[in-house]
Amino acid sequence: MSENVICHTSQTHNATTSPHSRKWRQLGLHNYIKILVIGGLFYYLYHNEIRNIVYKWYTDSSWSHGFLIPLFSLYFINQRKIEILNLQPRPNYLGLFFMICGIVFYPLNTVHFRIGYLQPIGMIGTLGAILLFFGGWSLVRYTWLPIVFLIFAVPLPDRYYVGLTMPLRLFSAKVAVIFMNLVNDLEATANGVVIDVVYKGHRFEPPLNVAEACSGMRLLMAFLALGVAMAYLHYRPFWQRLILLASTIPIAVLCNIIRVTISGFIYVLINPKYAQGIYHDMLGLLMLPLAFGIYGFIAWFMSSLFITETKVVAENIIVRRDKA
Repeated sequence: MSENVICHTSQTHNATTSPHSRKWRQLGLHNYIKILVIGGLFYYLYHNEIRNIVYKWYTDSSWSHGFLIPLFSLYFINQRKIEILNLQPRPNYLGLFFMICGIVFYPLNTVHFRIGYLQPIGMIGTLGAILLFFGGWSLVRYTWLPIVFLIFAVPLPDRYYVGLTMPLRLFSAKVAVIFMNLVNDLEATANGVVIDVVYKGHRFEPPLNVAEACSGMRLLMAFLALGVAMAYLHYRPFWQRLILLASTIPIAVLCNIIRVTISGFIYVLINPKYAQGIYHDMLGLLMLPLAFGIYGFIAWFMSSLFITETKVVAENIIVRRDKA
C-alpha cells in the first residue's frame, strides 16, 4: 500500500510542477528566428530614436536610470513566463492596423508635426502593436505593463522638464528656509530658487542656489519607476497598490526637501565645499535608500493594518488499497 501511495503522490507532484519547470528555450528555434527578424526590422526603423535615447541616458545623469528600465521590463516578462509559454497565440489583425499606423506616423511626425517626444512614444506603441498582431490579446494581457513601463526610460523634452523642475525647486527652497531659520543667529531668505544666508552677521557669498539637480525630479522619475515595479511584483490588493504608487510622489518630494535642507546646514555650519560637487551628489544618492525606507514602512503598515483572509487548500491524497 505504501508503494502505491508514494507512486501516486509522485505522479501528482510531477503533473503539478511540470508546467512550472518550462524554460524559454522551449519556444523553439523558429520562434527565436522570428523574434530576431522582427527585432532587426524594428531596430532598423527606429535606430535613430534608440541611439538618441541611450545617448541621453549616458550624458544626462537625470536620466541615467533609463539603463535599468528595459531590464525591469524583461524581468516582468520573465515573471509571467509560465503563462506566456502556455499560450496558444492567435494573430490579431487589429494589431496589424496599429502597427502600420505607427510605422506611417514615424516619418510623418518627423517631416510634418515635428513633435519630438512623440517619436519614442510612438516607437513603444508600435512595439505593443507588434505583440498584439502576432500574439493576440492573450499575449498583450501578460506584456502590456512591461511595454508601458518603457515610457519611464523616455527623457522628457527640455522645456517640459524645466517647467516641472522649477516649481519643485521653489518649493524646496521655501521649506528649507523655514528649517534653517530655526537655528540661532541664522537668517535665511528665499529669493526664487536662491537662498540668501546671513549667519552671525556674516553674509555668505555666493548665496545658496537650489540648482536644477536639486529639484528632486531625478529622484522622482527614478523612484516612480521603481515604485511601479515594486507595486507590480508584490502581491497585494489593488487599492493598496494604488496607494503605494501614489505615495511615490510625496515621498520623493519629501526626500528632496530633506536633501536641500541638509545641504543648507552643511553650507552654513560646516563648510560650503561639502555642499557641492561630489559631496552634493553623494547626499543625493543617500536619499534613494531613505525613500525606499519610507515606502517600505507604508507597505508594511498597510499589510499589518489590513489582514486579508486566505484560503487554505488541503492537498488531497488518494490512497488505493490492494485487496488481499
